[in-house]
Amino acid sequence: MLLSLALIPVIGLMIFIYLRDKKEKEPFGLLTGLFFAGMGTVTTAIIAEHLGQAILDVCFPYESALKAFILATVIVGPAEELGKYMVLRLITWKNRQFNYSYDAIVYAVFVSLGFAALENIEYVFNNGVGTALLRMFTSVPGHACFAVFMGFFYSKAKYSTLTNDKKKYILFNLLSIMLPIIIHGLYDAILMSGAASGEPTLAGLSMILWLGFITALFASSIILIIRSSKNDYCIVSLPNEVQTVYRPVVAGRWSCVCGVTNNQFSFCPACGRQRPNGNAWYCPRCGTLSTYNFCGNCGCPVPANQPQNPVI
Repeated sequence: MLLSLALIPVIGLMIFIYLRDKKEKEPFGLLTGLFFAGMGTVTTAIIAEHLGQAILDVCFPYESALKAFILATVIVGPAEELGKYMVLRLITWKNRQFNYSYDAIVYAVFVSLGFAALENIEYVFNNGVGTALLRMFTSVPGHACFAVFMGFFYSKAKYSTLTNDKKKYILFNLLSIMLPIIIHGLYDAILMSGAASGEPTLAGLSMILWLGFITALFASSIILIIRSSKNDYCIVSLPNEVQTVYRPVVAGRWSCVCGVTNNQFSFCPACGRQRPNGNAWYCPRCGTLSTYNFCGNCGCPVPANQPQNPVI
């Protein structure tokens, strides 16, 4: 029973995130690997947290709200989120399945929920049903929310490599790492600082602040998931570049912008420009600019209200 209670929120969130992937479902093998790799980051997090705790105990021999705040924001947050990011990066960055923006959110959430699953099993078996029910609606969704922000900016970092924008690549990579660390750190710090203060009033105020914080976190994450799913776009080809699957022979004379008149050539022999095609259309499925009868990116047929014959 306890095992079921520990895993139900994890499985439910994975199903929710997976079903929101409308363009192209990710392979189960890849997602399973990410989930178990996320479990593995528990070990590295424990080691880092114990080392950080030892150093902190030397600097702050007595428990205090400040010590709890530093522990949450400087040690726990980075130890857990950096491990998740490293797994995400190593497994998915060059994976050929990583071709749509929403994929990054799916990947990051599965890694994070792998971590959350193992952590939740430990807490639930040590503390019982009450803890299981509490964490079902707080800690487990919290880990998923941290991952949503990580994945959102991770996909933008990937897309910036396609556009060769180094500044955005650095910016979005930093955001995909730092924002989850900050959010995770604050999530823990608000509760831990209040509890460590030893003052009931401060502990009560911290609980109220924490409830407001997680409400805003959950709401913003759900909005980000829905919008990212709805506006999912290809991140391996530029949307303004014409992509074609079929290139039929185009016959007839045509005049190049350089002034040369050509016969039956697809490219101008004088300047190398491609023969113009007047039937370009934007794919309704992935937004790619395509020509002829099928989208060159996803294979979607040309819509019925679009021209299907090249205009010379």
